[in-house]
Amino acid sequence: MSVGQQPGPDTDMNDAASANLLGRETSPYLLQHKDNPVHWMAWGPDAFARAKREGKAILLSVGYAACHWCHVMAHESFEDPETAALMNRLFVNVKVDREERPDVDAIYQNALALLGEHGGWPLTMFLTPAGEPFWGGTYFPPEDRYGRPGFRRVLERIAAIHATEGEKVRSNVDALKGALAQLGENRAGEKRIAPAIIERVAQHYLGHVDREHGGLSGAPKFPQCAVFELLWRQARRSKNADMKNAVLLTLDRMCDGGIYDHLGGGFARYSTDATWLVPHFEKMLYDNGQLVDLLAGAWQETKNPLYATRVSETVEWLLREMRVEAGNAAAYAGTLDADSEGEEGKFYVWTAAEIDRLLGPDAALFRRAYDVTPDGNWEGHTILNRRRTNKRLDETGEAKLAAARDVLFRERERRIRPGRDDKVLADWNGLMIAALARAAMVFEKPAWLVAARAAFAFVCERMIEKGRLKHSWCGGRLAHPATLDDHVCLARAALVLYQATGEAAYLAKSEAWAETIEAQYRDAERGGYFMSADDVTDVILRHKTVHDHATPSGNGLLVHVFALLFHLTGKPAYRERAEALIAAFSGELERNALAMPVLMTGQFLLEDAVQVVVTGANAEALVRAAWSAPQPNIVVQRIAEAAALPDGHPAKGKAAPAGSAAAFVCRGPVCSLPIADPAALLAELAR
Repeated sequence: MSVGQQPGPDTDMNDAASANLLGRETSPYLLQHKDNPVHWMAWGPDAFARAKREGKAILLSVGYAACHWCHVMAHESFEDPETAALMNRLFVNVKVDREERPDVDAIYQNALALLGEHGGWPLTMFLTPAGEPFWGGTYFPPEDRYGRPGFRRVLERIAAIHATEGEKVRSNVDALKGALAQLGENRAGEKRIAPAIIERVAQHYLGHVDREHGGLSGAPKFPQCAVFELLWRQARRSKNADMKNAVLLTLDRMCDGGIYDHLGGGFARYSTDATWLVPHFEKMLYDNGQLVDLLAGAWQETKNPLYATRVSETVEWLLREMRVEAGNAAAYAGTLDADSEGEEGKFYVWTAAEIDRLLGPDAALFRRAYDVTPDGNWEGHTILNRRRTNKRLDETGEAKLAAARDVLFRERERRIRPGRDDKVLADWNGLMIAALARAAMVFEKPAWLVAARAAFAFVCERMIEKGRLKHSWCGGRLAHPATLDDHVCLARAALVLYQATGEAAYLAKSEAWAETIEAQYRDAERGGYFMSADDVTDVILRHKTVHDHATPSGNGLLVHVFALLFHLTGKPAYRERAEALIAAFSGELERNALAMPVLMTGQFLLEDAVQVVVTGANAEALVRAAWSAPQPNIVVQRIAEAAALPDGHPAKGKAAPAGSAAAFVCRGPVCSLPIADPAALLAELAR
């Protein structure tokens, strides 16, 4: 392993030992720390070489730009000259943006969990000069409080242990490295997960749903999109109304709760309480992409106008506040901060006096609808929400509320905004592109499809260097090799765009990335795919997992990609890869069946897909009908004539009436007769 390799010839190690070097970096998070008195270095061989030469442990600090507690620890400790001097004397200090290096973050979050600690950010880990973890935690206060030791006391104690108790350090290192290696040893099993097991997992989740407020019981509450997507699809598969209603309850409560920005659109990362009232105010691209997808699917079946409104407002927020432009293309920034002017949520909250002053005679109506009281509902202020008055008013009343929201939104635009992390991340953009393209077709919004295509073009034009996809783009600079998740999310986005447009170039791009995944990420010995490519050398091991977290796991989502490629091309090799991937991890069900819902929904797509092949000219009405169907496993293919389909496709050679548009609905190898009427197509899809 080369994490301790010698620095390059341009490195001045004397400068590194007496300066903060983060000004050289691209990450907005790292640049937030470039003026700290801490002698920060970026992750890489220079830091490891210096630690080895000086015989010091490495203090690794991992965070991200929108992280509230990262800001707190920075203000309390990293900006404090006394604490910084202690850090500089005792350690080689390394700062990592977890969004730029998710592979590095994953390794040390796992190490912290193995130490019996809850993970999170800021992550504070202590490493040997070879990058091996031996102790760590998350946030440390400057002095003893919250039941946690003060940071300066921790620094002195850990440095002393590293200097004088080498045997103890080595024992910890060996135990953690062995356990980390075991975590990567996936348990293989059958190439198909038994339906009874999936039903049991779904029932377990259902048993933990909060029947009053939705979401999984307790606090804090996260959207848990992968879990509720599994419940949604399993509800349809097993005709379980209770599961369906649990998903709808959750969406209703989130859409009316404080976790949603009722003025500007978009969802915050999570709610700190059990009722979706008090958000952790940061907004993440990945959450909003997944929620747009889930809401679009729920709208297809329910036609609930609340879901359509929330999707539309969230997309408006995306296009207004998250666009990152370069040339003729525009992709999307990663996050909006929780803080403004050093206070969490200050940009978003209101007082009753402000509402009265701005809305005048309409204030009383607005205050009743949005939970505005003199004392507020959070720290003397009001987080706007409609949890208590979620029943909609008549048309006139709702129009007045909309006008009031517009007044408040324009006033809010005058406030100092939260910071935006302008990094364009390949995987998060892939999630949003797929959601945006699907929503464009479901809600018949051509402008959204244009935006999805533009973001995809941005990635293909700006984020590929010497034929290799990169993970991050910021300010015109590329950084870090692409991960498995980058390739998988973008390959899936390309397949949604192919289904939406019929343009074969998107299918070809997805197939090319699938081959890259096979060549550079596959674990040939144990099956499955590593997070890091085979030529990434600055990590102590290649992390591999199927467990979903805030974003879907690369391995789980890759089953979806292989399934779609199989259905769209008819190539059996893709089905074989999907089944091999399920088999590589299905043995994990014995020890943690609850952590892989995306893998399970991928099996649904592989087994239960309903393929709609639309042929002929002037077929837009049939295409719209296909996309409006409440069918979560639908695969739509637009093609000039069925004879042009690839060999192995079930609709290959099907004949449509001469000169007319037609659709074929295929389930497995069996296809319907040609359908020319959109209503008849919907009836067939509902069968």
